[in-house]
Amino acid sequence: QLQLVESGGGLVQPGGSLKLSCAGSGFTLDYYAVYWFRQAPGREREGVSCISYPGRHIKYANSVKGRFTISRDNLQHIVYLQMDSLKPDDTARYYCAADRNPGSGPCTVTDLNTGSYDWWGQGTQVTVSS
Repeated sequence: QLQLVESGGGLVQPGGSLKLSCAGSGFTLDYYAVYWFRQAPGREREGVSCISYPGRHIKYANSVKGRFTISRDNLQHIVYLQMDSLKPDDTARYYCAADRNPGSGPCTVTDLNTGSYDWWGQGTQVTVSS
């Protein structure tokens, strides 16, 4: 079954770190820009970060800038989201999405419509709590 799969979520104390992974099952992420979104209960979906293919362009939401790092391993066909200095406000379900637009050009995380992306994963839960 072709799908986008996230992993790496869990429970972490404030100030801690987690590293999320996003990979295609049945396909590779070659030529796809990859995006991370998050949504907590009762809150709007938020764009977190994105990376173009092969990785020249990167964007972060202001809320995570300086704490999160997105990267991609194009040989292993995986995109990572390294999350450091985590706060309780980072608690959410994190989703990755992939799209062949914008090609190798800059990506943005302003489009929160799941239908705008070729692929949308099932999400992985991140809980930041002491």
